[in-house]
Amino acid sequence: MRVAVVGYGYWGPNLVRNFSAHPDFEVAAIVDANESVRQRASTEQRGIRVVADFEEIARDASIEVVAIATPVATHFSLASRALLAGKHVIVEKPMCASVAECQELTAIAHRANRVLMVDHTFLFTGAVQMIKQLAQRRELGDICYFDSMRVNLGLFQQDVNCLWDLAPHDLSIIDYLLEDEVVGIDASSYCHLNPGFPDMVYVTLHFARNTVAHLNLSWMSPVKVRRIAVGGTKQMLVWDDLDQDQKIRVYNSGIEYLPADQRNSMIPQYRIGDIYSPRLPKTEALAGVVDHFSRVIRGDENSILSPERGTKIVRILEMTQKILDGAPTAGRQVREPRS
Repeated sequence: MRVAVVGYGYWGPNLVRNFSAHPDFEVAAIVDANESVRQRASTEQRGIRVVADFEEIARDASIEVVAIATPVATHFSLASRALLAGKHVIVEKPMCASVAECQELTAIAHRANRVLMVDHTFLFTGAVQMIKQLAQRRELGDICYFDSMRVNLGLFQQDVNCLWDLAPHDLSIIDYLLEDEVVGIDASSYCHLNPGFPDMVYVTLHFARNTVAHLNLSWMSPVKVRRIAVGGTKQMLVWDDLDQDQKIRVYNSGIEYLPADQRNSMIPQYRIGDIYSPRLPKTEALAGVVDHFSRVIRGDENSILSPERGTKIVRILEMTQKILDGAPTAGRQVREPRS
């Protein structure tokens, strides 16, 4: 399948490299409106056509797949034109700038009978796949909480705030692992550089099955941290994505109470057990995304990066943004409408 990669900024070169390495794909074109970026692409990707006008790609019947890595405000326009031209599409996160755009884009994909996927790359990391296996095998027990810290000094974005830039990673991971519905949201934000454009955001999500997830998101931290703690009734774990040797540590620890008729007080019993670090595969997550995309197009797998999942993430982002903007429905009483 011949592929056009649209956008050759930060993520575009990674897409070109991974699509080029897959036996089912051939990168035939790169599209970017910026002349200096096109010159760089021509130098780095010799033999691949580099163009400025997306319509040239949309009209090219030999292009079967379009991968979009452009600012979120352009996702709907580019993806819809590609789908209407009969091409399969994978688009970077977040899927679109609004739920309405997501829903319309999903409908276009269904009518065109084309595959539309959202590149939530973290779902194909060895760490997330391992946590999913632990959860499915019930080794963690019932998941009680997620506590995520995703902070760094920058990178400041011009088209989205800190929430829309960083939260999609955590939201996609939590949605994949929990398969549950958000029933309440608490959120607060702080704007240190640009008024009305948060660079620090704190979000707490309340789920139907009584799980809670807390997200600490920031472009203002002096150090880079990518860490998630997952607490279960049987075991707990910490995933430190920057630790190259032991990304996941599983703790056989917890808190237990005696039955009410056997205790004289509410003092819990603390269980402190062993710690182990499971071995994780070293494969690149984006290579897994590209392979999954191929299998979904061929009809061999159901998508875990579906537009319905992408819409769910944008719905949570949109609701949280309303809270940060001071909407009258803000607070824990907000309930997520079901798709």
